[in-house]
Parts: sequence; C-alpha cells; structure tokens
Amino acid sequence: MDIQFYNRYTQKMETEQVYGEAFLKWTYANPFGKLALHGFVKRPAFSQWYGWRMNQPKSQKKVNPFIRNYKMNTDEFADHPESYATFNEFFYRRLKRSARPIATDHAVFPADGRHLGFQNITNANGVFVKGQKFDLDALIADSEISQRYRNGSLVLSRLCPVDYHRFHFPVSGQAGKTRLVNGPLFSVSPIALARNISYLWQNKRTLTEIKTKDLGNVLMMEIGATCVGSISQTYAPNDMVDKGHEKGYFAFGGSSTITLFEPGAIKLADDLLKNSEKQIETYALMGDSMGN
Repeated sequence: MDIQFYNRYTQKMETEQVYGEAFLKWTYANPFGKLALHGFVKRPAFSQWYGWRMNQPKSQKKVNPFIRNYKMNTDEFADHPESYATFNEFFYRRLKRSARPIATDHAVFPADGRHLGFQNITNANGVFVKGQKFDLDALIADSEISQRYRNGSLVLSRLCPVDYHRFHFPVSGQAGKTRLVNGPLFSVSPIALARNISYLWQNKRTLTEIKTKDLGNVLMMEIGATCVGSISQTYAPNDMVDKGHEKGYFAFGGSSTITLFEPGAIKLADDLLKNSEKQIETYALMGDSMGN
C-alpha cells in the first residue's frame, strides 16, 4: 500500500517515499517475512548489528546518494555533508537554529514527521486496526501515571529515515528523569501498524514527565523501532527547559514520539484533528504549532 499524508505547508496530499519499502512489505505481509520478523528482525541484536554497520567509516559513502535520492535540503544542516565520518553521524545531524523556528503557541511538535492527534485518547481506538483498542496502561507501563492521562489528549509523531532525527521538548517546564521500558523493536511504519498497533506498546521506549505552569503534567515518550536500538537523551534531568530545547536523538532508522496531555489541558491544532479523524497523518516540522 502507498502511504499518503497531508502536508501542512503545501496543503496537499502527498505520497511518502518509503526507505526500505520492499523489505518492510516482505517482513510484515509475506508469511516467510513474518518468520524472519519474529525470528530475528524484531530482536534488539538485529538493530544493534545494523547500527554497528552505520557506525563504520565505510558507511560514509552512503551519505551523498541518500541526500540526492531524497532531495534533502543541505542548507539546513549545521555541518557540511562531507564532515560526517559515518552515516550515523549524518543521520542524527544537527540543524541550524534558523531552520526550525519555534511557534509562540503553548505546545509545538517535538520532531519533524507525520503526526496524528486525538483530543481524547479514546478516539485513537481503531485508528490503524479497526476494532483494536489503544492500550494506554500497556503503553505507559505504570498504572498511577496512566490514570493521570486517561481521557487526555495524545499526539503520535512518526519520523521516517529521511527526517531530522533529533527530538525536542514540546512545552516549557521542569523535565524529570527518563524511564526506560525495554522491549523488542518492531517497525512503527503504517505498513506494520496497520497489522498490529500494539507494536507501539511492545517496543522499547522511554518516558519523561514535564511539569508545566499552564498545561499541568505533560508526558513525552520516545518509541524505538527496527534498526533504532539507540535512544539517546541529551538534556539534564530535573532542569527547567524551554519549549523547543533539544531532548535527545535517535540513531539510525525510523521511529516515533508520543506526547500526552492531561484531560482539558490543550486544544490540539484544527488541521491535525481534522486529518486524524480521517486517519490521515499531517506532515509538520519540529517547532510548528501543535495546540494551545
């Protein structure tokens, strides 16, 4: 299947150019691919091996072809493409500050990507798999914390391999310590989630609560995925952070973040809600408006 999304900037529906599309379709739709998926692809060792390959000096030769194939804007890069010693260094590259202005709204998208937003989490039921419930308790893996966000708002931000792979704080406040929940590493592409949305709460993930002045507590999560064995945090726990401040980065592969708000804390952006009701992702950049 083609993956289509709404581009906030062109205001048009567009078709995603999927990195590794043939492998994804084989792994999640072919019976032999499913054997490989459960035999070794979902296992952290597979992603660690792939990450090791992307850290080798010879991987640097993949950088320029990748930039050409996906028509990337190198003017945004903080460093020249030739300066990256490995493909992984290029993958979690920094951008110039001017490349991602931070909106004045109360909450902004934490990462570049394709986003789904639900004013009430219960509306996320069946978004990828008809009849399948979005399991908040399993996702958070802490019943006391999950109770705080029940009937709250949720934004799922999906990053593709071609995207900027550093993630940032969506709100200002005091950021607590990050908690790790270990798990396998399934793909989080719609190709995979259309078969089993529970990959989101099976996968390795990290959780950080942010205490804010105007929005109550906000929970930010980073979801690992196939070939994303590394979720690196670069912020100082318990410090005050500004909206848009860097939180960390993913090493090679596609991945996702989830932002959760307490009930009634935020009104998500109109285009995000409108598209999500139709199961359409909205493409927007880190720092753009998520809601007020």
